[in-house]
Amino acid sequence: MFFLSIFPGFAQEKPLRILMIGAHPDDCDIKSGGTAALFAKMGHEVKFLSITNGDAGHMEMGGGMLAKRRYAESQEVAKRLGIHYDVLDNHDGELLPTLEIRLDVIRKIREWGADVVISHRPNDYHPDHRYTGILVQDAAFMVGVPNIAADTPPLRKNPVFLYYQDNFQKPNPFSPDIVIDITSVIDQKIYALDAHTSQFYEWLPWIANDPDVIPEGKEGRIAWLKSKRASAPNPSVMKSLEEWYGTEKAAQVKFAEAFEICEYGSRPGREDILRLFPMLNNSQ
Repeated sequence: MFFLSIFPGFAQEKPLRILMIGAHPDDCDIKSGGTAALFAKMGHEVKFLSITNGDAGHMEMGGGMLAKRRYAESQEVAKRLGIHYDVLDNHDGELLPTLEIRLDVIRKIREWGADVVISHRPNDYHPDHRYTGILVQDAAFMVGVPNIAADTPPLRKNPVFLYYQDNFQKPNPFSPDIVIDITSVIDQKIYALDAHTSQFYEWLPWIANDPDVIPEGKEGRIAWLKSKRASAPNPSVMKSLEEWYGTEKAAQVKFAEAFEICEYGSRPGREDILRLFPMLNNSQ
């Protein structure tokens, strides 16, 4: 999906500001941690924003104690990726797309001065994911309306809004409009995920009834986590990789992250995408 160019010129004059929004304090990391690492290495500014505090995501602890633990994990991720990480104080598992939270999202997008905003699609297995997608969609136009959340200055240019990749087919499947080769930073991404000890080594294996025995040592854990969280591009992503990188380079890509363009924000053309994802310029 490409549109007419919306940005004057192609030169990158200042660091891009990328805002990745997830429902929980590990969603951005899973869906876009490699792309975030590449942006950060290139000198651009990246922020992860979790809409909930994750206070229900565990089988043995919860509430304020778990929220505090997960916030600490998110700040360790920020160090490992070279980014910023904010967590809103909404309860995990109880998120609704209310006006109050929509206004918070609008403020966060404005305060960051986002060029690109990435979040969940609103069709997903988890209600928090769905409602985060709706909240971000509902904020997409309003970030430029001065009388909405009037305590925070509006943006003069609507960001490009994108969706994270997922595997849900109904009512419509994910479209990999933009695909980023993250092979060079996959180990950094896995190292960032490793900071979420409460999730990847405790809660998520438990809720999934995963029969694997979690390794005890650090190196063993990271190798196990990579086996679980790093997989080859699927056929539709590979097709898009070939469009962006060419057949020869695409064949060498082991790991990738894909994003779908949301029609509610600015609509980028190919040159706009190359400006907003400058790592793609090395693919041409």
